[in-house]
Amino acid sequence: MKHIVNLLSRYMLTLSAVTIAIVIAATMWKKNVQTPWTRDGRVRANVVQVAPDVSGPVSSVAVHDNQFVHRGDVLYSINPQWLQLAVLSAQALVEAKRHEMLVRQDAARRRGQLQDVISREDLQQTSGAAGIAIADYQGALAALGLAKLNLNHATIHAPVDGYVTNLRIQPGDYATAGVTKVAVLDAASFWIIGYFEETKLQHIHTGDPAQIALMGFKQQISGHVESIGHGIDDKNDSPGDLGLPNVDPIFSWVRLAQRIPVHIQIDHVPNEIELVSGMTASVEVNPQASVLKKQ
Repeated sequence: MKHIVNLLSRYMLTLSAVTIAIVIAATMWKKNVQTPWTRDGRVRANVVQVAPDVSGPVSSVAVHDNQFVHRGDVLYSINPQWLQLAVLSAQALVEAKRHEMLVRQDAARRRGQLQDVISREDLQQTSGAAGIAIADYQGALAALGLAKLNLNHATIHAPVDGYVTNLRIQPGDYATAGVTKVAVLDAASFWIIGYFEETKLQHIHTGDPAQIALMGFKQQISGHVESIGHGIDDKNDSPGDLGLPNVDPIFSWVRLAQRIPVHIQIDHVPNEIELVSGMTASVEVNPQASVLKKQ
């Protein structure tokens, strides 16, 4: 009888171990297949490259690197002296063109009263000169408006609320129109990009809730799937010297799953977490939660 009890105990121990192994395997399978996750995630944010509209020496810098700025805050200023002179020159040209226009119009009006005495050709020339004077005056007004606009653009303002990033400008530097001198990271544009294996995409849908764990923090960020990428680069599609596809002749037996970018919109960030673009993140998507919510 004792032998039978010992034998049953061994069977029960083996059965318990097998049951535990099955439960663990099922849990891991569910986590890896039914609950898609990836450790290949990154924090992303929009970076606005601020370039001046006019060229000139930098007279002052009002911010420092990594400073938080509000939309409309002054970033730096370009020496406005030559721009002010351009405005004065444009104003003088406007006055000259205005007087010329008035003279031409008065001459055309007086010639019009003598149309029975002077030739039609002379009348047309006088009227045409008045029309050209009007156009010249309007062109001078436009040049004045452009000069004033350039003067206003000598002071560069922050386009969004965000952080001054990689500031590399000092008073005395020369700013060139169209060349970025300051970048501002948009504080309201943070999102998470998770690169999921293509075998897991069938379990990921737009609207699915997601949990994001950053490498440097214990707290988790909550979000949801905003969109799924619809294209990645194909290395075999790059053309060779003759313009033909440069196809890799090596194809291994073990095919690696491609990683597809999935855009995760952030819903809540704990107060303890300071988001920085480029941070490493682990992303876990829970498709069942969205299904239950729809039901």
